[in-house]
Amino acid sequence: MKVIICGAGQVGWQIARHLSGEKNDVTVVDNNPELVRRATDTLDVQGVTGFASHPDVLERAGARDADMVIAATYSDEVNMVTCQVAHSVFAVQRKIARLRAQTYLDPAYGDLYRKDHLPIDVVISPEREVAEAALQRLAAPAAFDTESFLDGRAQLLGITIADDCPVINTPLRQLTDLFSTLRAIVVGIRREGTLFVPSAEDQIFAGDDCYLFTHTEDLNRTLEIFGKTQSKQERIVIIGGGNVGLGVALALEARTERIRVKVIEKDRAAAERAADALDRTIVLHGDGLDTALLDEAGIMNADAVLVVTDDDKTNLLAAVRAKEMGCAMAICLVNDPTLVPLMGPLDIDAYINPRATTVSSILRHIRHGRVRNVYSIGDAEAEVIEAQVLSTSPIAGQKIKDIDFPEGTLIGGMMKEGKVIRPTADTRIEEGDVIAIFAMTADVPEVERLLQVSIDFF
Repeated sequence: MKVIICGAGQVGWQIARHLSGEKNDVTVVDNNPELVRRATDTLDVQGVTGFASHPDVLERAGARDADMVIAATYSDEVNMVTCQVAHSVFAVQRKIARLRAQTYLDPAYGDLYRKDHLPIDVVISPEREVAEAALQRLAAPAAFDTESFLDGRAQLLGITIADDCPVINTPLRQLTDLFSTLRAIVVGIRREGTLFVPSAEDQIFAGDDCYLFTHTEDLNRTLEIFGKTQSKQERIVIIGGGNVGLGVALALEARTERIRVKVIEKDRAAAERAADALDRTIVLHGDGLDTALLDEAGIMNADAVLVVTDDDKTNLLAAVRAKEMGCAMAICLVNDPTLVPLMGPLDIDAYINPRATTVSSILRHIRHGRVRNVYSIGDAEAEVIEAQVLSTSPIAGQKIKDIDFPEGTLIGGMMKEGKVIRPTADTRIEEGDVIAIFAMTADVPEVERLLQVSIDFF
C-alpha cells in the first residue's frame, strides 16, 4: 500500500517506522529538511521537503496513486487543508488527520467532516487520547501502563516487580499450576532495558517490568499475586489545566462515585476557562512547583497527583515534589522517551507518553481486516493487536499448540461467543473468536499474515 505521511515529527516518524517496516511504500513530507533527512536516513522511506497542504508538494509525494494520507503536522489547519487537497485534487480514498483544538472536535460541528464539506475519514485527538490514558492510569494505580481490550473485559497491565513480590524466581509454568483459576498471562518482560516475550520456563526477577494480560474481574487478584495493592483514588490533584487536565477533571466529575479533584494551572486565562467549565472541582491559579500552593491543594493527603503541563521537565519536578510532600502516587506526562529511564530513580509511579497513545490510535484506524484495537508498547518495541479471526485465516480451526506463531508473540486473551477465557495450548481458535496477541514489532507482519489482515482499508 502507498501511504503519504505529512509531518515528520515524533508521531509521523513512528508511524513511518511501523508502516515501512511492514513493507509498505511510504513517503514522508515535512517543510523541515532536517526532519525529512532523519526519516530517509533511518527508515526505508522516501522524503519530500515542502508544505504538505500545497498541491504540488503532494503531487511530488505521489498523491495521484496514493492509497492513504496521514496528516500529522503540528498545525490543525494544515492537516485539514492537506486532507481537503488530497480528496479534491488527487481523490485519495483514505484520509486521517490529527487535530488538537477542541473546538474542531465538538459534536455540534460533526457535519464539518462530511465528504462534501471537509473530507476527513478519521480525526485523531492527541489530547483526548492522553486524557483517556490518564484515566486508565488512575484506575490502576499499581501499574505504570494499562490499556483495555476485549470490550473492556480484559486489561493489559505493566507493573514493576519489587523485591517482596511473592512469585519472583518462579518459572511461569509453575504460576499456571499454582493459580489454575487465574485468568492472567505474563506476555512480556523488560529486563535491563530489553523487552522480550517469555517462555514457560522463564522466571520473574525483582526489577523486571512485566506486562500482564488479565481478565478485568481478576485484576485485583492478579495485582495481589504479583505483590501490588490496589488502592481507591478519592483525592486527586491535577497540575496543568489545559486540554488534557481539563478533560480528565471533567471525566472524573461525571463519575457517580465521589472523587475530590483540585486543579492547579499557572496561566490565568487557562485557569479561568477550567474554573468556568468545572462544577465541583476547585481550580487554583499558580505554579505547580510552589510548595505553598501544593500544600493549599492538600497534596500530602492526595491519593494521586497527575502532572500534565506542556513541559516535560516541569512535569518530572512537580511529580517528585508532590511525592516528597507525601502524595501517595505520581503520574506525569512525558513526551521525550529519553527521560523515561529516570522514572524509577525519581520514584515516579507511572507516565503517559502522548506519542505512543497517538501512534496506537492511528494504527488502530489504519489496520485492515477485523483488527479492533492496536496498542503500541514502549518505544514502538511491541504491539498488542486485538482482532477477530476470519474464516480465511490460517489459524481458524486449529489448536494453539499446532499454530506456528513467531517466537516473539503470545496470545494474552481470547473471547469466545462473548465470554473471555484464558487461552491454553489446547484451546482451539474458531472463526469469529476475538484474540489479543502481544507481538514484538519485528513479528507484526507474520501475525497479520496469520490473521489474514493487512494495513489497508475497506
